Amino acid sequence: MSGAAATMTANVAASTALRVLAIGAVTPVGGDARSTAAAVRAGLCGFREHAYMIDTAGEPMRVAQVAAMDAGLDGAARLVVLLAPALDEALAGAGGRIARLGVAVALPPPRPGGAQEAAGAVRALCEERLGGRLGPFQVFASGHAGGFEALDQARSWLRGGQVEAVIVAGVDSYLAPQTLEWLEAEDQLHGAGPLNNAWGFIPGEAAGALLLARDGATPGSPPASRPWAEVLAVGLGHESKLNKSGEVCIGEGLTQALRRALDEVPAAGVIDNVVCDMNGEAYRADEYGFSGLRVRDRLRDPTDFAAPADCWGDVGAAGLPLHLLLAASACRKGYAKGPLTLLWGSSDGGERGAAVIRAEVSERA
Repeated sequence: MSGAAATMTANVAASTALRVLAIGAVTPVGGDARSTAAAVRAGLCGFREHAYMIDTAGEPMRVAQVAAMDAGLDGAARLVVLLAPALDEALAGAGGRIARLGVAVALPPPRPGGAQEAAGAVRALCEERLGGRLGPFQVFASGHAGGFEALDQARSWLRGGQVEAVIVAGVDSYLAPQTLEWLEAEDQLHGAGPLNNAWGFIPGEAAGALLLARDGATPGSPPASRPWAEVLAVGLGHESKLNKSGEVCIGEGLTQALRRALDEVPAAGVIDNVVCDMNGEAYRADEYGFSGLRVRDRLRDPTDFAAPADCWGDVGAAGLPLHLLLAASACRKGYAKGPLTLLWGSSDGGERGAAVIRAEVSERA
């Protein structure tokens, strides 16, 4: 990026961006944000055999499970156990300085084996951690794109002055027995059985949380370290030609989300990095292939992207905060290709989300 373009982008960030003050994470490759980012950078893989679930070929199902999680814990209880440490890690960045926090959480969509009481359980967790500091609370049960919907809501709350800061979180787990059986029956489970799909995905589980404040606002004392990143733009879209519908998806919904996000960034701001939730399914690869071509003038290289599902499996609704973590960490460690990163997510229900973030790229030692 030229000096003039970088200055223009920085000026836009200063006036409209949201600061990411802290990040929390729990994944199959790390118990906190920094260990997760380091593990993905090293190419570590969190895949393992499920403790007792067998596929139709008689082989143990391959999953990406968070270490020390009880294989028999299901439903809302499992989501709360996953989310609690990620939430605590993000909240540690606020200390006691912030008087009122909003919470926007991405959750899995309704599906076999899903957590019916997840929204109530997550709200109870937030009330326990925040008490009287808890402001507006909203869940987005749409899976992969839910984090972008939550981020868009956070931006609205902050710009409207309703809260001093917002937690944007996501949590998901595909590891319930009914969910795994359903994935195999739907030909989405990666494995060797006759009902399995060589182009399926590895079911994962994870949680991530971001602490966000409006740029220029000073909630209490300033943070001890520079922000992880700035959120410059958010775009939402909807796809009508869904996975498994039999219709050919040419990426119209994702293109809509990408363009809405990119339109908020000056045209001189070329995107240096892309992080997304592609998981090995041909549908998602084709969708991005069409969408990436339509916005190729805004991307340094549409074919150069990171898809960390090859390390931690498909993490569904937890994707947005975790992908932002990887992008921001790459800038902090100096191996990002530039300061601007495009994030995107694609839900089975048709929801599509995109965001552009900016983070200063440190010089490598």
